[in-house]
Amino acid sequence: MDFINLILTPFRYLMSWLLWLFHEGFSLIGLDPNSGWTWTLSIIFVTIGVRAALIPLFARQIRAQRAMQALQPELRKLQAKYKGKKDQVSQQAMLAEQRALFKSHNTGMFSSCLPLLVQMPFFFSLYTVLSTTSKASGSNEGIAALSAAHVRSFDESKIFGAKLSDTFVGTLGSGNPNMAVIVVAIVMIIAMVASQFFTQRQLMTKNMTKEALEGPFMRQQKMMMYILPLVFGIGGINFPIGLLIYWTASNLWTLGQQMWVIKYNPTPGSLAEKELNIRRAAKGLPPVGKTKAQAEAEAAEAEEKAQAQQQQRQQPQRKNRRKK
Repeated sequence: MDFINLILTPFRYLMSWLLWLFHEGFSLIGLDPNSGWTWTLSIIFVTIGVRAALIPLFARQIRAQRAMQALQPELRKLQAKYKGKKDQVSQQAMLAEQRALFKSHNTGMFSSCLPLLVQMPFFFSLYTVLSTTSKASGSNEGIAALSAAHVRSFDESKIFGAKLSDTFVGTLGSGNPNMAVIVVAIVMIIAMVASQFFTQRQLMTKNMTKEALEGPFMRQQKMMMYILPLVFGIGGINFPIGLLIYWTASNLWTLGQQMWVIKYNPTPGSLAEKELNIRRAAKGLPPVGKTKAQAEAEAAEAEEKAQAQQQQRQQPQRKNRRKK
């Protein structure tokens, strides 16, 4: 546990400093420094700052996902090659060939999980900051970059009558449950889970090729679509309201970012690419990845083939002459 705390310490200082920075900024422009909405805005802008810094990683994730989809036919050939071979030598050989295949395409089986894994230190460090505010406030102590006054201000701040430092489990176990905390926590947990589920579903239905939808990559995506929201939904009952705001805001950022990518830079061969090409055709633009000259040449060639086929169908058949 000490080793984990040692790793999280710089992240804890970074997240608490960003929280302090945005809180001070909003206070300077006239917002009430002790209002729960000022702290909520600060949490949301911390989320935006962290996610904006992770944009290069998101771009790498997109490239890795497309590489994974491109190698689906080769993966199926590999599985067919070792089908029915359950001995240890065959299994090791298949894994070695699979690793070599991933390496040649510069991707991996869990490449799509990378942004989520990178976010974990930021998430857990903010969790330790927000979940200890009540204790630190009672002993008049600061937390990382937050002073004792900031900790008290956060601990006492409310939205819709619920403290940002309260949790669903905490209020139920207090002996005097706060209905405002229960309602706000449930709403935030539902929003967090729904946004995460819809993000993954959108990826599967819009931005995957037919080969990827039929391959083993699809099983991984389906597993993530159901398991991750379930894990965060169950864990959410222990999260402070402030942390639920952070994670929901992060999910909404991911959803918006993915919607932009799917609309303007879809995976080749996906439904989203077909829809983009339809929109481009309506505007008189060539399909994605082709110049106007290439599109016109292909259209002319297709028209010539269609005309040739039509002429061939219309050509009269010579009647067989009767033999005398």
